[in-house]
Amino acid sequence: MKRFARFARPDGTAFCAEVEGTSPETDVAYVLDNLPWDGGRRTGEEQAALGLARLCPAVPSKILCVGRNYAAHAKELGHEVPAEPLLFLKPPSALLDPGGTILLPRESERVEHEAELGVLIGRRARNVRREDALHHVFGYTCVGDITARDLQKKDGQWTRAKGFDTFCPVGPQVVSGLDPTRLRVIARVGGQTRQDGLTAHMIFDVATLIAYASRVMTLEPGDLLVTGTPEGVGPLLPGDVLDIEVCSAEEGQPGIGVLSVRVAAPPPP
Repeated sequence: MKRFARFARPDGTAFCAEVEGTSPETDVAYVLDNLPWDGGRRTGEEQAALGLARLCPAVPSKILCVGRNYAAHAKELGHEVPAEPLLFLKPPSALLDPGGTILLPRESERVEHEAELGVLIGRRARNVRREDALHHVFGYTCVGDITARDLQKKDGQWTRAKGFDTFCPVGPQVVSGLDPTRLRVIARVGGQTRQDGLTAHMIFDVATLIAYASRVMTLEPGDLLVTGTPEGVGPLLPGDVLDIEVCSAEEGQPGIGVLSVRVAAPPPP
């Protein structure tokens, strides 16, 4: 298992790093000369990770999402389980750094959280077989698919409802070497658990999703595949703190960590 993150220096410049350590207080960021999925290597520079501002660890050309990939979530929204993966896109402009703020749009009266496992593509994938699909994965991260539920119902399609700026928080890091079928996805709002599901309960697992999507579009290194949310989605209000955690389904095994963001009303026009 390896961990990677993006950080901002005090002067605002960004860098990627491989992170090592046994706790956030002792983690060391080993600076890379390129994005890790593009062959980045250690430069010899290292910094204490504590105190560095974390950035979104992904810089995707596209964010490909999957709807209704947990049967219980489909049921809570009153929908049938899809016969094939239900794909949609979020714009990269929706990305939000760890510690950032989700801005609730004026156009919506009901914005909800959806905690999800994110898959970062490491090798170009086009028409790949399911049995080969996981070889195209670089690693995994935590993602929030923030959704204006009333606009989703009103529009009949999902671009506006899921595409607002700040509607895709990602982080805090990317972790390689995990088994995507043995993870647990949790959402907490104000410290109270709202979602808690197992990736083993996905209708279509990660390998199936990659193989299916790669027959539609080429997945490029750095692209982000967002795999669907468990049941328990609920509203976000100004002042809320949303924590999304992806941990191991087995006690004592490594996971990804906690992505924490705030929620605020939009600034005055």
